[in-house]
Amino acid sequence: MQKQYYVYILTNYNNTTFYIGVTDNLLRRLHEHKNKITKGFSAKYNLNKLIYFECTNFIEDALNREKQLKNWHRDWKLNLVKSTNPDFKDLGPEIGYVEIDSETSSE
Repeated sequence: MQKQYYVYILTNYNNTTFYIGVTDNLLRRLHEHKNKITKGFSAKYNLNKLIYFECTNFIEDALNREKQLKNWHRDWKLNLVKSTNPDFKDLGPEIGYVEIDSETSSE
């Protein structure tokens, strides 16, 4: 089975700030963002809502696409997201991400 790589866009509750990243495990990376496991830009600005992602089989393609998207104007990014997710809903549940309630999971 061939490895897959993801280029993804996160935003905050008000959809005001974007984070663009690359990963080979979108569920794991989303968990890290949502739980602020890695300190940095996304944790600082509370960017934990997955609003867009693309998949490719080659890391070079994913890195090139990430670089391309980071250089885009904000309006272009907005239009890209709206083309597949016009309501800016969190796509986490659609890819199988389930938040675990820490109070009930410790039983």
